[in-house]
Amino acid sequence: MPVYLPQEKMDEIFTEYGGSAQNTGSTEGQIALFTYRIKSLSDHLRNHPKDHSSRKALLSLVGSRGKMLNYLKRKDLEGYRSLIAKLGIRK
Repeated sequence: MPVYLPQEKMDEIFTEYGGSAQNTGSTEGQIALFTYRIKSLSDHLRNHPKDHSSRKALLSLVGSRGKMLNYLKRKDLEGYRSLIAKLGIRK
């Protein structure tokens, strides 16, 4: 995964959702990071509708996030419900 975010922003995301800035392997933190990247790519594609490489990256991120959400749903249903409520996804 290319690092295009400032380290401070990544630390903020993992601290809020993963527990600590060093806990980058937590499922919740990774889903939150994917959600942040999806939102930024969606904004980019609104301004640049013919950017097909970014569209492909967006679809790949959405698929990866879906797989991680399914994993979290199987392992920790309450954690899954609280995370999607906090992130505002899957209404």
